[in-house]
Amino acid sequence: MAKKLYVGNLSYQTGEETLRNYFAGFGNVESVKLITDRDTGYSKGFGFIEMGSDEEAKAAIAGANGAEFDGRKLKVNEAIDKPRR
Repeated sequence: MAKKLYVGNLSYQTGEETLRNYFAGFGNVESVKLITDRDTGYSKGFGFIEMGSDEEAKAAIAGANGAEFDGRKLKVNEAIDKPRR
């Protein structure tokens, strides 16, 4: 079952493909979603990644949290689903 991760402190220039390629080193990346400003379309500096399994998600958290990526130290942890309004 896929596991969703929060990825924060991203460079505003980081693209989804670059992020996908980086996290592919930890396992199967099912989806990548960068969060952008609704008005400008610019990245807000965080996003979500779905890894293929719990083991791959744990490997990604262990390997990427605090790691330097595009000149910034990543914050990676398990995503918490926001309750629907």
